[in-house]
Amino acid sequence: MSRKPPAWLETAVKSDKYIRMVFIDLEEREVKRDAARNSTRHRQDNEFMGHAYRRVVDKNHATHYSIAIATHPSNEGSNRYTNVEPYDRSRVIVQSTALTGAPVSPASSEQLDPHGRYLNASWVLEKFGQKWWIANQAPLPNTAHAFLSVILQPVTQPQVSGTALPPFSREISRTSRVRTVVQLTRNIEDGRRKADAYFPTEVGRSVVLRAESGYNGPPLAVKLLHTNSHADTSSIESIISISPFDDITKKPNEGKAVIFRHLLYLKWPDHGVPEPEDTDSLLAFVHQVHRLNKDLSIYPAHQANMTVRGVPELDPDPPIMVGCSAGIGRTGSFVVLSSLLRHFGFLDAPIRPSPSSVLKPSPLGPLPDNLTSDLVAQEVDSLREQRPGMVQRPEQVALIYQVLMDAFMSQT
Repeated sequence: MSRKPPAWLETAVKSDKYIRMVFIDLEEREVKRDAARNSTRHRQDNEFMGHAYRRVVDKNHATHYSIAIATHPSNEGSNRYTNVEPYDRSRVIVQSTALTGAPVSPASSEQLDPHGRYLNASWVLEKFGQKWWIANQAPLPNTAHAFLSVILQPVTQPQVSGTALPPFSREISRTSRVRTVVQLTRNIEDGRRKADAYFPTEVGRSVVLRAESGYNGPPLAVKLLHTNSHADTSSIESIISISPFDDITKKPNEGKAVIFRHLLYLKWPDHGVPEPEDTDSLLAFVHQVHRLNKDLSIYPAHQANMTVRGVPELDPDPPIMVGCSAGIGRTGSFVVLSSLLRHFGFLDAPIRPSPSSVLKPSPLGPLPDNLTSDLVAQEVDSLREQRPGMVQRPEQVALIYQVLMDAFMSQT
């Protein structure tokens, strides 16, 4: 059945003025979040600024938007950029027991584990599509071990605002793992380092990654099993295995290897958007990501069919990790697109949807009345509540409207 685009979408793709208005309204709210974030910084060189912000920032805002853990001196070297840090309440905590199979879930302000391993990554929930993601910066050489440890450890859907998960979700969390990593930046762009490689480029080769200072976990052997280029989606697909070293033999334990799929999109420049002729490939890439996240063909047949107390060993629809360089501009745009394509029926609904009501309400209150019908604006604002700066530029907002319209127009 053909779907008709909503009126607000038709207005947006025809009016640059409308898009500027949307972005300005969204930025006014982000400025308030930024002031609250800055009031919680630990950096000594910002101490005077921090005091200045604290004099004018509401205490509840400062608590809600705190980045105190991310900006602590012990964690500053794990941030690729000095102005992009995850909120304390939604950051991904990498448990020190990650390689022993203990489940990990994101923190809330009431359930914060300050002793977990730090990673510049955030749990984010689609407002309208109702699927969970992990939004992350491109791993640094000193954070690649922690990044891959997230894939090794079972994950649960986030428990926020005191919301209890249904029994099925608690049960499947014992075996659910991230299986798909999306990278929206090349490692080098315009001569500048935007991401660091953490797996080899030659099939059959392995690299060894050691844990960051302060964590005594075993090294990881990371092996490239297969790679394939996809012209229709302008992407490179890589199949990768991670094997923790055995404590006794001091060699990779391939019996405990975990396999994941890495998908690199090639046509999205930093601080910009794909060229008009590349938006078709972007839309196709979004579909590819979600289709392959449910694909079990790369896993051994016995593993794909095995159950633990009646629950599949492989989660049929696990969270996806997505990142660019900072993990906010292109990353946020990709999540917004996925959410709204899902909402309008162009992507399958998540197997275990989470309503946005599980998130804590914004202390800033609702969006202005002129944006109450605009789902793009609402989705962007919701993501910015969960990770700072999501969808950075007006051009990225315009891209979301256009690709969403392309989906409506491409119906047959």
